[in-house]
Amino acid sequence: MSEYQYYEFQAIDRPLTEREMRELRAYSTRATITSTRFVNHYEWGGFKGNPSRWMERYFDAFLFLANWGTHELMLRVPKTSFDLRTARQYCRSESAAVRASGEFVILEFCSDDEEGEWTDDGSGWLSSLIPLRRDLESGDHRALYLAWLLGVQRGAPDHHATEPPVPPGLRQVTAPLTAFAEFLRIDGDLIAVAAEHSPDLSGAVSSKDFARWVQTLPDSDKTEFLVRLAAGDQAPVQAELLRRFQKGRQALRAGGAPKPRTVAQLLAAAKQRADARRRVEAARAAREQRRREREETQRRRRYLDDLAKREDETWHKVDILIAMRRPQDYDEAVRLLKDLQELAQRDGRGSDTRVRIQALYERHATKPSFLGRLQKSGLVKG
Repeated sequence: MSEYQYYEFQAIDRPLTEREMRELRAYSTRATITSTRFVNHYEWGGFKGNPSRWMERYFDAFLFLANWGTHELMLRVPKTSFDLRTARQYCRSESAAVRASGEFVILEFCSDDEEGEWTDDGSGWLSSLIPLRRDLESGDHRALYLAWLLGVQRGAPDHHATEPPVPPGLRQVTAPLTAFAEFLRIDGDLIAVAAEHSPDLSGAVSSKDFARWVQTLPDSDKTEFLVRLAAGDQAPVQAELLRRFQKGRQALRAGGAPKPRTVAQLLAAAKQRADARRRVEAARAAREQRRREREETQRRRRYLDDLAKREDETWHKVDILIAMRRPQDYDEAVRLLKDLQELAQRDGRGSDTRVRIQALYERHATKPSFLGRLQKSGLVKG
């Protein structure tokens, strides 16, 4: 298989300027470049830019896919709407990392699977994953926890390490979260056992609860938010308010949260679940196989019953097919002879039919192609 690499960048919070697009064009004459996207794939050669630097300077999201099994995703969020210290609780492996860059925080996720089968050209993935950026800004840590599980799956951290706080809603995943787990190939059994300690989401935010929470904010915070809203900073303000509100609700839940599990406990539970799932699937497959075999037996019985009514006619058809001297007709003649033999064996006339087929073989001794097919079918001995 030839080499294949797919690169896609997207700008979300602000469009690229004409000057920035010219700068990007200098790296590739083939790429699709707009004020919000840079997309290119390579089947020879490679990308001349630096994705990390481009994320610092131009873009808010990046996706890379290669047919040797590497999947990468980067998301950039403003520092003002994202808790870097919280992210560091989850992103602490080669599979999931976080770093600050100027006014931004950049999250990096990576999955390698050299043994996997490549069937994807990479297009469409990034658009399905970008909504996670808004979720992260609003305090939804489910993607971060899934990224930590990816590290566990890949052998980090140490088996004695304990899990970070389990966010609510892991059993109520959204389409972007499902795409995130699929793109990074996070084990479904590991997600399922991890989700057992995840409380359900409380549903939509109650306006009354939110209003009561806003009343508890210091006057200085309220003033700052109002000034930012008046300056047109609506989306970041909304994200930060929701993040702080959700953080407060999660702190209340933490008092009754289960004891954190170790990496070893999660892996053992995931293996136990996978073993049980495979046993159930094997039993289901066995039942399905038996059902298909019964249906095939019934179908075959009906066919032989019908063949018994036209047995003489079928022998005559065999003679006609052989006389045509065409390979496809020889194949059909042999198929019918095998059916006639099966019918005779069922009815206790197998020896008579074998004699008749042997005579047919001898009668057509000048047709080597037909004789070879008969020998290969096992109906006669050469």
